[in-house]
Amino acid sequence: MQYRYIGKSGLRVSPICMGTMTFGTQCANEKEAFAIMDKAYDAGVNFYDTAELYPVPPSGKLAGLTEEIVGRWLKTKPRESVILASKVAGAANGWFVPPIRHGLTAIDSFHIERAIEGSLKRLGTDYIDLYQMHWPDNVVPIEESLKAFDKLVQSGKVRYIGTSNDTAYGTTKALMTSEFKGYARFESIQNNFSLLNRRFLDELGAVCEKEKISLLPYSPLAGGVLSGKYNQNVQTQGRFSAYVNATDKRQRLMAQRFMNDKTLASTQKYLKIAHDAGLHPVTMATAWSKQFSFVASTIIGATNSEQLDATLAAMDVTLSEEVLKACDEVHQQILYPMG
Repeated sequence: MQYRYIGKSGLRVSPICMGTMTFGTQCANEKEAFAIMDKAYDAGVNFYDTAELYPVPPSGKLAGLTEEIVGRWLKTKPRESVILASKVAGAANGWFVPPIRHGLTAIDSFHIERAIEGSLKRLGTDYIDLYQMHWPDNVVPIEESLKAFDKLVQSGKVRYIGTSNDTAYGTTKALMTSEFKGYARFESIQNNFSLLNRRFLDELGAVCEKEKISLLPYSPLAGGVLSGKYNQNVQTQGRFSAYVNATDKRQRLMAQRFMNDKTLASTQKYLKIAHDAGLHPVTMATAWSKQFSFVASTIIGATNSEQLDATLAAMDVTLSEEVLKACDEVHQQILYPMG
């Protein structure tokens, strides 16, 4: 196992991180959630990611359930053997209004304090290793947000902080503010990144390289699309087959972004590359996402423990130059299939 450090922090993590957003909905059985986390732990995964808003799709009734499940599992392991990450819900003025705290969330001191206390209680721990902003606040000044995060670090409730779903400008502005004010800085950024979504390489990749911030890519399988299951049958059981006809407009748009003619055409080409290389397509897609020097750990997900075999196999896979070149050629043929 080749562990990597997150940013400039002391967090030494496995190249694969176990994401938990399905625990409570798609993986509704707590026993199965424990089996997933145990299997990852036994394979050497020491990094686990959750959020106060999970499980997905978010709902006021279920929000926090995933942290409770993770918290009960955490009690079965030595606490310091697990690098635990969680998130404060993003601002209600953004792309989505979280169904918690009466839809009035913000990345200010009040909501950050409320969020951390709730997460610590549900997780059954007195500290979180990496505490992240789930998405930015375009109203509250970043100075106020960072001051509140820094207070958590100074109190010992949080070891390090990170951002998610952020832009090159937002990330750079936060870094400059932390340096100028003497606040704890974002050591990581958690953004969507996969063979079907290379947008991170346009600008943010350079920011991470220059500023020593680690990317924690989520959705390396593009929501399961890169497994090839939707190429076989669009109605197959999966997140986006459920979202495509959902009453919620945001879910429908998400399904259309991930599962469209271009993404399915690209996936068909990636399936052939994986086949010719003797790789499971899930293993290849996961290995691709962790090959970049600015990536610390790739976040995977599962609804049952059997699904982990192909993703966990990527920990020991380094893609050949031939495979990487073939993947790049697909991208050139079908540029930015997710838009």
